[in-house]
Amino acid sequence: MPITPQYVESIIEKERPDGIMLSYGGQTALNCGIKIDESGILKKYGISVLGTQIPGIVATEDRQKFKDAMVKCNVPVLKSKTVNTFDEAKKVAKDLGYPVIVRVAYTLGGKGGGVASNEIELHEIAGRGIAASLVGQILIEEYVGDWKQIEYEVMQDYSKNNVIVCNMENVLSMRVHTGDNIVVAPSQTIDNHEYHMLRSAALRATKHVGIVGECNIQFALDQSSDTYAAIEINPRLSRSSALASKATGYPLAYMSAKIGLGYSLPELVNTVTKKTTACFEPALDYIVCKHPRWDFTKFELANRNLGPTMKSVGEVMAIGRKFEEVIQKSIRMLDIGKDGLVLNRQNGKSFDDEQIEERLQTPDDNILYYVVAALHKGVSIEKIYQLSAIDPWFLKKINNIVEVERRLKSSTLDHKLLSDAKKFGFSDNQIGRAVKKEGLEIRKIRKDLGIIPAVKQIDTLAAEWPAETNYLYLTYGGTENDISITKNDSGIIVLGAGPYRIGSSVEFDWGTVNMVWGLQDGGQKNLVVVNCNPETVSTDYDICNRLYFEELTLERILDISEFERPNGIVTSVGGQTANNLTPKLADSGITLIGTSAEDVDRAENRSKFSQVLDRLHIGQPSWQAFTSIIDAKNFALEVGYPVLVRPSYVLSGAAMKVVWSQTELKKFVNEATIVSPDHPVVITKFMLDALEVDVDGVCDGENVAIGAIVEHIDSAGVHSGDAMMCIPPWRLSNKIIENITDSTNKIAREFHIKGPFNLQFLVKNEQAYVIELNIRASRSMPFVSKFVKINMINLAAQAILGKKISSIPQSMWANTGVHGIKVPQFSFMQLEGADIVLGVEMQSTGEAACFGSSFYDALSKGLTSVGYNLPKTGSALVTIGGVENREKLLQTSALLKNLGYKILATETTAEFFAEKLGEVTVVHKISEPERKPNIADLLYEKKIDFIINVPSTSTLEKYVGMLYDEYQIRRKSLELGIPVLSTIELAESFVKTLEWLQKNETSKEPLGPYKDIS
Repeated sequence: MPITPQYVESIIEKERPDGIMLSYGGQTALNCGIKIDESGILKKYGISVLGTQIPGIVATEDRQKFKDAMVKCNVPVLKSKTVNTFDEAKKVAKDLGYPVIVRVAYTLGGKGGGVASNEIELHEIAGRGIAASLVGQILIEEYVGDWKQIEYEVMQDYSKNNVIVCNMENVLSMRVHTGDNIVVAPSQTIDNHEYHMLRSAALRATKHVGIVGECNIQFALDQSSDTYAAIEINPRLSRSSALASKATGYPLAYMSAKIGLGYSLPELVNTVTKKTTACFEPALDYIVCKHPRWDFTKFELANRNLGPTMKSVGEVMAIGRKFEEVIQKSIRMLDIGKDGLVLNRQNGKSFDDEQIEERLQTPDDNILYYVVAALHKGVSIEKIYQLSAIDPWFLKKINNIVEVERRLKSSTLDHKLLSDAKKFGFSDNQIGRAVKKEGLEIRKIRKDLGIIPAVKQIDTLAAEWPAETNYLYLTYGGTENDISITKNDSGIIVLGAGPYRIGSSVEFDWGTVNMVWGLQDGGQKNLVVVNCNPETVSTDYDICNRLYFEELTLERILDISEFERPNGIVTSVGGQTANNLTPKLADSGITLIGTSAEDVDRAENRSKFSQVLDRLHIGQPSWQAFTSIIDAKNFALEVGYPVLVRPSYVLSGAAMKVVWSQTELKKFVNEATIVSPDHPVVITKFMLDALEVDVDGVCDGENVAIGAIVEHIDSAGVHSGDAMMCIPPWRLSNKIIENITDSTNKIAREFHIKGPFNLQFLVKNEQAYVIELNIRASRSMPFVSKFVKINMINLAAQAILGKKISSIPQSMWANTGVHGIKVPQFSFMQLEGADIVLGVEMQSTGEAACFGSSFYDALSKGLTSVGYNLPKTGSALVTIGGVENREKLLQTSALLKNLGYKILATETTAEFFAEKLGEVTVVHKISEPERKPNIADLLYEKKIDFIINVPSTSTLEKYVGMLYDEYQIRRKSLELGIPVLSTIELAESFVKTLEWLQKNETSKEPLGPYKDIS
């Protein structure tokens, strides 16, 4: 169900709960809770808020009330003022002096905010900020970008007992939002006086606003004095909370829930020591580093600079004994093709001194590499500090890494140097590059020298009390293992998915956890998980017998395997990261549980896979593998443009592009080769106006269980992760469904699949063509499982253990009487400059799935869940490129007009529709501000309710000339929170949903339990 007051009230009416908790669903849940309280719903049904009460939430979320509260409890705040209009903002900014920072009330991740250096920038930021705020309020605040950013996680009960669970320091200062910052715990550069000064302020502030449960408070601290200021309090579980919880082993959400139910801190037991109470503040004998994961390369126009608006899509956490160790570990965990700060396979571009200075002052996702570049050029630490505001302590630690790199390149690799390099976080591959050897050669050398990592336990009280936990990490900063493994402890290792990113989110975490539970149900007693994402359930140490919070690299998995001596490793539920390790682990002699490495390689290698399809006489688009750009150009000319460039072994369409010309082809083939250098690039004929279909299933080598045939609502050309999906299919004929089913069975058996798989088809002219096989759990597996009420991963666990899978009814997905829709969620708003037009490379950062009694019942709830407004009346701006697209949307536009919506259109589009439909209001382009009525004015005045904007092409030229106006419309609408429908299928579905809602009410039924198929 969507998390909106309308739906939450309907559930309250049905369930009649006594209490409600608002702190566990992020900003969405918090804002919804405030709305249902304001509307009298909580009072009407006699519901108590458990945990922080509504006045406490409002006191922290409303910028003015927060400021007033801090003043009352003697916690300093920065000079600022809340406003609700641009004119007010302009006056405050003038009084404070530029630059100023704009903070938006009731939003997540700094959404809508920014730093304004002048009135023009302020106009832009204030406009979008007011539109993004729940209450239309923004705060104009003095800018202290060079101050330190320090955070405290506080736990408090109803009796106002409180403790500091974790103290954290942001490496990149106040210039960068904490969600985009590199964060270490505990703080490294503040002294005892500063620590306790801020600690006392955190406890005062928490008590004053009435926090019950957990909260995060952020401070700005002047590096040259004792001056500090509270920036904000998050009265809920956040990404910082997840980090603090995993950094300390203190289960914040669990403890917070207990407190919400009325328990006190002294009553609750520390689950790591099992002897002390929750009132003991954690003390760490290790350091953790949180490192964000960004995916800017998927957005051609996005501004990569980091600032007060969060742009990262995920994060990792590294644990070790030195900052140098954890910063390099965290970089490997990001899975971005880098092994650390130095000695990478590709060290990027070289910059002159002026460029480096500029990059240090305006940080982006490569800021640490610019620091290294500066150190390589001999720039002093003091100079780098002045430019970057990164504390000299961190810069000296980074310089230590650079010094070890120099030693590796200039000295003999003896025991001391190798040991030092490992303690400073260098991987075997990095060391190998320095001394011209392969990483596996270095591994053998160090093992012969007895240099192996120690297995350590997370210890929340720094050895003051014994730790009794299975929460582990590896480090070269230890001399002995904290635990030992006997033969009876051997079991199965399940690899997680690493950081959330575009293409890998909570769906793979669901797969990892359910695989552990499924293996336990299958009789396996020792389950080990390896993962490095602090946001995941799979990194909760009570899920498995042993949790290694570690890198998902070949080197580290081999280290863990040599210590654990497992019966085998599961790589099929951790997305592409785990899947890519399959052949390397097999080559190293590791037993893989499930489909063989040879069969996985036959599926992942696009050339081998296509040859198998030819042999099975299963249709596929024309293809060929290339290592020569000349041969690639000749093939593209032969089959005709457009063509699709497809590298092997990548996730979410990385470097996959639709190419429309010879010039583009050369550029994109080069990019694809960089992403996957060990495998040839495959070029495929791109089919226009085709449908796309996914099949999720499980096979035990012989028996195939198809969970569902899932049809994409958007036409092929939109990546499967970005397309809306529906079950059952709504346009496929019985003949096509039979053909897809037959091909799926043949392929699953041919590849001897043992476990989960996902197969993708194109459908055109009543012919089905196979485009891809993933022998692993897919992002749609949870959606399918919930729809058919059969846990497909539990079924997969049976298969990978060598058991025959339980029989399930054929075509069960077609006979449920229910419709399911999966709708993507995008974060374009946070990515300044990004265009919302979709393509073959995935850009969505999440998704929502909703079920209903009809297609439009489910779709209306899905669209609402991801933020679309579905107005019952209003105005629609229609701007469509090309006569063909206008013809396709003529019927939709006619329906829109018949439903009573006013249609606005730019001149060319208006002329076309006026001839066919009658009166259409002409509006003028943003680039022609003197012509009225102007689209920009109408957007700011909220006189447009939604926009249908379908570009005429998907080529690079869409960003220039006439079509730049369309980009401006899309971008401005996004910033002002106005829905934009950018594909023909989305526009048609949206308008028909509006029609359905005029005569129908959405269903509001709970999700049923999984069926027992054992």
